[in-house]
Amino acid sequence: MIASTSTIVATCQQTRFHLLADRRSSEVAIQKLNLSIIPKCASVGTRAKTAKIKDKSAPALDILVDADLKLKSGVHYGLLGRNGTGKSTLLHAMAAKLIPGLSSATKIALLQQYVSDRQTKSGPSARITFNGSTGPSMQHNALEYVIQSNTTKIDIESKLDTLRAAEEGLDERSQLKAYHMLRYHELQAALTESRKNATLRSGSRGSEARKELLALEKTVAEYGKEIDSEEPSLHSVECQHELEKAAERIAELQSQLDEIKTADIDSKALDMLTALGFSNKELQTPVVNLSGGWQMRCLLASVLLQDADIIILDEPTNFLDMLGIIWLQRYLISIRFRSTRTFVIVSHDRDFMDSICEEVIVLKDQSLLYFDGNITEYEHDLRSRRKYLTSMNDAQDRQKAHMSKTISQNIRAGKKSGDDNKLRQAASRQKRLDERSGMQVNAKGGRFKLNRDLAGYHLSNRREIDIPPEERTTSILLPQPRELRFPGPLVSLQNVSFSYTSNKDFILRDINLNIHIGSRTGVIGLNGSGKTTLIRLITNRIKPKSGTSTYHPRLKIGHYSQPIVEELRAEGQNCPELTSLAKLASVSAEVMDESDMRALLGSFGLPGRLASEVPVANLSGGQLVRLALACIVWDHPHLLVLDEVTTHLDLYTVKALSKALQSFSGAVILVTHDRFMMKAVIEGDKSLGSSDIDDMSSDDEGKPRTARATYALKNANLMIQESGVWQFEQSLGPRLDKLFV
Repeated sequence: MIASTSTIVATCQQTRFHLLADRRSSEVAIQKLNLSIIPKCASVGTRAKTAKIKDKSAPALDILVDADLKLKSGVHYGLLGRNGTGKSTLLHAMAAKLIPGLSSATKIALLQQYVSDRQTKSGPSARITFNGSTGPSMQHNALEYVIQSNTTKIDIESKLDTLRAAEEGLDERSQLKAYHMLRYHELQAALTESRKNATLRSGSRGSEARKELLALEKTVAEYGKEIDSEEPSLHSVECQHELEKAAERIAELQSQLDEIKTADIDSKALDMLTALGFSNKELQTPVVNLSGGWQMRCLLASVLLQDADIIILDEPTNFLDMLGIIWLQRYLISIRFRSTRTFVIVSHDRDFMDSICEEVIVLKDQSLLYFDGNITEYEHDLRSRRKYLTSMNDAQDRQKAHMSKTISQNIRAGKKSGDDNKLRQAASRQKRLDERSGMQVNAKGGRFKLNRDLAGYHLSNRREIDIPPEERTTSILLPQPRELRFPGPLVSLQNVSFSYTSNKDFILRDINLNIHIGSRTGVIGLNGSGKTTLIRLITNRIKPKSGTSTYHPRLKIGHYSQPIVEELRAEGQNCPELTSLAKLASVSAEVMDESDMRALLGSFGLPGRLASEVPVANLSGGQLVRLALACIVWDHPHLLVLDEVTTHLDLYTVKALSKALQSFSGAVILVTHDRFMMKAVIEGDKSLGSSDIDDMSSDDEGKPRTARATYALKNANLMIQESGVWQFEQSLGPRLDKLFV
């Protein structure tokens, strides 16, 4: 979430053809975009990247510098970038229309993840924004919330209700006053847009916009005085004319409402929520009382039903179970062929992104790069291009060395013997060496032609071979467990059943599970299937109603639970001076010295001052996950139990954590809806490595084969999935087919 103490400043290259209030469009074409976050203490210059800072301790943060923002109509884009590069800032600037060149008529809906120190238990972990306005009250029930989220419909209905209430009262004076107030509010909205135009435009267009602003300010002021002045006689010609305008306005609003088809919106809202798994009881539950997963589904339905040209989804899969993720995946794919709406999506779920993204936008080094394909294809292309260009560069270096050697030999031989032919030959080869070194093909892979592929003035006849730099790797190092003195299972559940009530309504029934050192166990299931209860049994937080549970006497468990991030954030809010280093010291009971704690936090991406000076309350969601992991692995646990650990992480960190878990010699129990991580960590799918920038490690040769098992929780039973997560996906097919019908 963008802090209230900062301001987003955006500038771009504009021409006299730019119109800010012309027509709706799902396309964006903005050149030379500069986007910065300016602290309040800074004074903004003419350009974001040249902002003058009065307080040098709070410099401006450049997100984009001379970047091109291009969106094509109807295309699904995946926005890729590391945590902290400014993805959320860019999305917020687009939704709030802070970027010059975005048409004010274009409607943009945003589902935004945010983490705020003002967040309370009654607030969701996400919010929606439509054309810069936030959604309705969270006190509405789920169905009302989604319906009320259609701001266009609600705005028209509100205006109609106001005018009709005055009309039905048979009081022409009240009707006239209601019309004047409505007209006054519309003029104020137009004034806001006019001020934005006058601020953003420059030159002759800016001068014209400021003249229009002054005229509109005068009109609004005069209209305000008329409302406050004594009411004229209703029999005057002017008042009768205004009453006719009020009647025409009612007919116009009713026509607009008929075009929207209110009944269709209500029906679509109900169908959408039903497809997302809402029962009749949950439909009538206030949104504020729903769990995080159900709130996310409600917010998703609200955004998807908006009459928007551009829809922005920031981490839409957070808190969704596998059914919700695959439903959303299918829904977005299905509307690709019957809608011109443009989607921009950010998600840590690689399988989800690969399925829905047609093009990738990479936010990197304060610029935007575009690739036609999904994320895995982008990474594969990047690796192939780097390998190809490196090979080309090495070959040219060898050729240059050979030609330089022969040129030197010819020059020496020519001077020694006075042979002008050798000297001319040497000069010719030197010219060819100078002119033809560099790229031998054009951008499309065809033969290079100087007048076509390198137009303009240049210092060389070929482009230099620009090898993409190696990606800055994200690494996580997990402390290895200490050796147990005698063998045996770490955890053994035999015919275990559990119920929170005294009756026989079991959440878990006849569970048999053995966890050994080095094993990899995955648990998948829908929300409410009992996964968290199973984890509490495994970690000895609760006792079974029947059956036996035994634990290795020297077992140490590291348990990452779903609410751990919110608990850390709440602790940071209650103790503003608490830092990551202080938190780890309190957890480890000061058993570790400061250098060891700093080394551990550094291995989780919390180095130096970030660990010792930045308060926990100011850490991002991804940084809080890293801190939580450090707090559970400091004591070298033999068993890691991770419950939805990918929430708040980016794609790069998920990949790094997967790699770290692969090399962990202890046991891992993973509960996640992230199919990529389940396949990489639990199933040991080696083919995933070929699609990543960093190859995933595999089991070392000569070591015993790792025991791997994926289980699904269904109807209180734990069932082995022989084909892994793919088998569970397939089992959801019939249910998904019914939802789409």
